[in-house]
Amino acid sequence: MESPRKRNCKNTQTIIDSVQNPEEEEELETIENVPPAVIVHNPQAIFIEPFYGGSHKQLIDTLVKYIPNSHVITLSAKKWHWRARCGSLMIQSLIPPISTESVLFCSSVLSLCELLGMRPDLQKLKKIVYFHENQLVYPIREIKQRDIQFAYNQMTTCLAADVLIFNSNYNKMSFLNNLGNVTKIFPDNKPKNLKTKIEPKCIVLYFPLELSKNWEAVPKANSVLHIAWPHRWEFDKDPDTFLNLLKRLKCENITFQVSLLGETFADVPEIFDEAKEVLKDEIVHFGFVENKAEYYKVLQHCHVAISTARHEFYGVSMLEACFYGCFPLVPNRLVYPEIYPSQCIYSDDTELYLRLKQYCLVPDLATQHRNSLKMDFNCFSVDELVPQYLKLF
Repeated sequence: MESPRKRNCKNTQTIIDSVQNPEEEEELETIENVPPAVIVHNPQAIFIEPFYGGSHKQLIDTLVKYIPNSHVITLSAKKWHWRARCGSLMIQSLIPPISTESVLFCSSVLSLCELLGMRPDLQKLKKIVYFHENQLVYPIREIKQRDIQFAYNQMTTCLAADVLIFNSNYNKMSFLNNLGNVTKIFPDNKPKNLKTKIEPKCIVLYFPLELSKNWEAVPKANSVLHIAWPHRWEFDKDPDTFLNLLKRLKCENITFQVSLLGETFADVPEIFDEAKEVLKDEIVHFGFVENKAEYYKVLQHCHVAISTARHEFYGVSMLEACFYGCFPLVPNRLVYPEIYPSQCIYSDDTELYLRLKQYCLVPDLATQHRNSLKMDFNCFSVDELVPQYLKLF
């Protein structure tokens, strides 16, 4: 009998076999549109962001305002998995030779170890890594062995860095407390004492929000509840739960309006196409509002903002929605109990449905609850946080 270890290799393909026509290579290169290098005199820092979009872009743009004599090296916000796996190789040749720089600032999307191996001249810089999220507790739809690579990259990045900034205590502790669970997957030679090595480098600094001090609240139309859903249109934000809840309300002839906001990427969950048809009479805004001022105006007309997320380490969009007049309804999990008062937190989907139904029946109640909400937004503001960031440079 043939050994079960022997495999039929007749149809085996290499990774090269899956590559498309070489003629497509030139087209792919032109899509990237990497901006030309800008000459910076006596630069102080290098900012590197392989996924320059959303909150990643927002953070870099904010910090660079206060450290203008810096290099900013970015890749576009597409194909996140490719950025995490190959971003270091893609970006290493875009970084100028070191002259007067003393700090390298990057997000945890970048595999810092790989970059330092290809660019040893960067090793002498103070290396600061910002964790918008961590891959150790990031939800995935289909668990595959290779998915450990994302967590592994972040673990080795921590070992190579000098300072690790987490955007919440939940983010920090969920990372540190799960290092051992990841190394259990290793077949042998499991690394030890990673938490002991990494934890002293860790600090928590909330994401700095540029919140307008002079905005004026607009009168809300309290005859119909206006609901905001301001999240990325991706599975980890659990749009299915939210939109199915709205469909249930509609089936019960309960009146409401909804604005489905947030960025979209390559894979948009199918539930949005269904919702566009089923909720066509209730939808006020459908899609990303690129202009920030217009986006904030939309939020100001909404009564409540809802999260059903299965992944959230901070939640810029929910904080912005709350600041601009929405009452936040958030689940009792992830980062939310760290940031929001208890009256904003629901325990399960049934409670969310019942509370939202109550607001639909009495929209003015949501306004009253928001007006009585006690939250100190200064602790999330640029004015409060940026000086703390600058101390690290």
